[in-house]
Amino acid sequence: MVTREDLESYLLRMDREYEELDPGMFLVRGKNSELPMVVHHADALLLIRMKLMDMPAPEDAKVELYRTLLELNASDVVHGAYGIEEGELIISDTLELETLDFHELRASMESMELAAVSHMDKIRGLAGVAAGSEAKVGS
Repeated sequence: MVTREDLESYLLRMDREYEELDPGMFLVRGKNSELPMVVHHADALLLIRMKLMDMPAPEDAKVELYRTLLELNASDVVHGAYGIEEGELIISDTLELETLDFHELRASMESMELAAVSHMDKIRGLAGVAAGSEAKVGS
């Protein structure tokens, strides 16, 4: 089972900048994305979450945006999935600590970053969000 210390070792090995916000909860800065990830080492799972943007108000919601997110989940997102949590568009992944290794963690984090970088212009356009509007850390 991967321990909290193993996780820190993996992050160092990936040459990631990180800070521990709470015991076992890390804010990790990526290499390919300006958006940070929250990596949470919990009981038997490792939860990885990246906020991409605030969702438009429900009255502004567009069916095409939701359809596109579901299509991307099915076709382009290798690890994790897009979701909506408390009015935020996120991409998240959950990994089992029992079998987790360095390569699986790196693949998951890189896949999420790649999805964020390659899909955001299209997603923001469908959401009616101006390009360059970034998710704010801690918002």
